[in-house]
Amino acid sequence: MSKRFFGLTLSPLHFALSSVGALLLALSVSAQAQQARKLPRIGLLDPGSLRASALLAPFREGLRELGYIEGKNILIEHRYIDGKLDRLNDLAAELVHTKIDVIVTQSPRATRAAHQATRTIPIVMAGGGDPVEQGFAESLARPGGNLTGLSSMSVELGGKRLELFKEAVPRISRIAVLGSAASSAVVIRQLKDIESAAPAFGIQIRFVEVPRPGDFDNAFADIAKARPHGLFIMRTPFLRTYLQRVTDFAEKNRLPTMYDDSGYVEAGGLMSYGASVADLSRRAATYVDKILKGRKPADLPVEQPTKFELVINLKTAKQIGLAIPPNVLARADRVIR
Repeated sequence: MSKRFFGLTLSPLHFALSSVGALLLALSVSAQAQQARKLPRIGLLDPGSLRASALLAPFREGLRELGYIEGKNILIEHRYIDGKLDRLNDLAAELVHTKIDVIVTQSPRATRAAHQATRTIPIVMAGGGDPVEQGFAESLARPGGNLTGLSSMSVELGGKRLELFKEAVPRISRIAVLGSAASSAVVIRQLKDIESAAPAFGIQIRFVEVPRPGDFDNAFADIAKARPHGLFIMRTPFLRTYLQRVTDFAEKNRLPTMYDDSGYVEAGGLMSYGASVADLSRRAATYVDKILKGRKPADLPVEQPTKFELVINLKTAKQIGLAIPPNVLARADRVIR
């Protein structure tokens, strides 16, 4: 028997078709919601900031090369440290509580915070020190736990950076070494590496520590008073967060600078030499891909850097009145003009 509905006469067939359509629509919405919930979730524990992240863009690029599109077949939960090292443990715990599938880190402290927060969720290092020495892995060939990835070998390159610095600025005989957290194992190793190499190049070292943001003025005053011929910046997440402050000070005081990270040079520093941070971040995506496909971090060997970069900013050299020797420019992988 037909029924009237808003002035229309509908047969039982119409009602049946309408019910089937509503059911299919509901099932479709439910399936889409279920699919969205199943997308792999990657947590980034980034030592930088939203403005100065060296991890996010190349990591996304690496994912795209492997067929992952953020929001379509993978999700990224990004947590920036932004120089606030006291928040590391909380941010790592926050990522763990979001029930992510993999955590990606890019500094020894971030890696340690993630490792303390979970021993089950896989952790991929996109650079950092020796994970065996820091207690994160049993060996480089077989890490044995929930952590693997790439080591940047940044600590062991201090002598090479001094050599390139001396070649670029031959008059250098005194340099100030700027670092943070002087008691940390990574900073101690970097300083020992630099101090042991310095005599061979006729260079005297003066270490200046910046433990907190409020200590920059005192540190800069100490450097200015010492009147060094150059400024050597250690690799620490804290200093990288304030890279613009460091490069502005050096430019104002016409100080040649050597860094291990090209991000400083792009921000106005003179030169850098080190493992390509972009390459390490991009390669971290391959580890994430293998883990999402079922491989265990314990069985994935930790890899060393394969790409190192010498980057020189000629614009900065001109501003501080420095002429870079042609033989050094010829060796540069990238020159910013």
